[in-house]
Amino acid sequence: MTDQRSGGRMRRAIFAATILAVAILGAGTAAWVAGPRVAAWRDLYNWYNPSVGFQSAALPVGFEDLVDRVKPSVVGVRAKVGQDTDEAERPLGGGPSANPSDLPRGNPGAPRRHGATNQGSGFFISSDGYAMTTNHLIEHSEKIEVTTDDGKTYAAKLVGADPKTDLALLKIDGGTDFPVAPMADKAPRIGEWVLAVGNPFGLGGTVTAGIVSARARDIFGPYNDFIQIDAPVNQGNSGGPTFDVTGKVIGVNSAIFSPTGGSVGIGFAIPAATARTIADKLKDKGTISRGWIGIEVQSMSPEIAEGLGLDKPEHGVLVADTEPDSPAAKAGIAPGDVITSLAGQPASDDRDLTRRVGNMPPGTTIELGLIHQNQEKAISVTLGELPTPRIENRSSAEKKDLVAAGGDKPNIGMTLMPADKLGLAAQGVVVTDLDPAGVAAESGLSAGDVILDVGGNGVKTPADFYNALSGVHSLGKRVALARVKSSEATRFVAIPVG
Repeated sequence: MTDQRSGGRMRRAIFAATILAVAILGAGTAAWVAGPRVAAWRDLYNWYNPSVGFQSAALPVGFEDLVDRVKPSVVGVRAKVGQDTDEAERPLGGGPSANPSDLPRGNPGAPRRHGATNQGSGFFISSDGYAMTTNHLIEHSEKIEVTTDDGKTYAAKLVGADPKTDLALLKIDGGTDFPVAPMADKAPRIGEWVLAVGNPFGLGGTVTAGIVSARARDIFGPYNDFIQIDAPVNQGNSGGPTFDVTGKVIGVNSAIFSPTGGSVGIGFAIPAATARTIADKLKDKGTISRGWIGIEVQSMSPEIAEGLGLDKPEHGVLVADTEPDSPAAKAGIAPGDVITSLAGQPASDDRDLTRRVGNMPPGTTIELGLIHQNQEKAISVTLGELPTPRIENRSSAEKKDLVAAGGDKPNIGMTLMPADKLGLAAQGVVVTDLDPAGVAAESGLSAGDVILDVGGNGVKTPADFYNALSGVHSLGKRVALARVKSSEATRFVAIPVG
């Protein structure tokens, strides 16, 4: 009996080790290419049937037929940078970060220098020479060249680019009848096999395989829902395609998350649906126009809803600020209003609202449902055009100076000074120091933030701020809602007071 058990365990161990070897070598993947996915498991089962042992059935084939079809449509891209800039070149690579603005699309370290050359990837979307790549690869370039899979090099010109989705459209001169990579018509499913093809580290025509790990990843702002893949992608894969097993592009590789600067199996691709839309618009006009209301918004939380006295904290988007002379300001929208619907559809969160507005052309008149001063109302707003973003980030040295500015440290764990004393604003108080374990830090305040008002009442001095907190507490409320301006945006912060 013991011998039989031992023999059974040994056979199972041999089987497990053999299957592991197959997985490592990639031999067990290709039935997904050749036929329905169930065929892969049938082939693998037939290869080793526990009741009869190993069979003579052929192992599943590889990806080679698929690669032969799709690889010619992929190009290497070289972009000579035409001016100095403080931004890293940002092809795929870099270090890890929880901050989306720091998540690496590229090579960490040195800024671009005049005359530097960025290397990445792209792919043909039409036989007459239009090709997709990423914006960060060709940004600030004065000369662009592409090298096709057969080794030929062509000059390319930039048709247009869209920094908000990190996409760019090129036109290749000097050739005809280029092989095309078709875009997928539908979003991929999690678990689908994919191939990434590109030019990592200048090694053109490199192919890697993996699966779709996740969808709708939020890493760079409201205009993209990235596809996460585990196919290895590295610096130079940026702009290259990720294919499904039918040979259609499901995404454009744009970023990785990595503690080492190389692939750790977490890559991000811009969805094909986004790429197709942007390519069509760039080909038509060379630019992307987006609708714009002129508000800064944030998603609701139970604490903020309590501060506003709302019964449904999960519903609506909070207006944190309005741009002067914007469509929102002209329509009477004010900070503290809650937008509950757009064109009759619920407004679920800030990303959803921003994307839906941005997808509408300027000049469109829309109806917004909102809560204004605790009253529900509907207003009509005619969209403007999203302007080029203003650059007003404080430097790290300025932030360091703010932290060192001094003042009293009250029991909520922060130090305040009047903003006008520091030359930052005519109204508000600046958080100059912060206890990391204090109430203020736990509420989401940071050193350098400017608190503009509390409970709708403007503050100019630390005394104004604490008097406002006391006033909220005296009304029996547990949370005071402060409107806060940082270098990135204006937002509401819920500060516990009871």
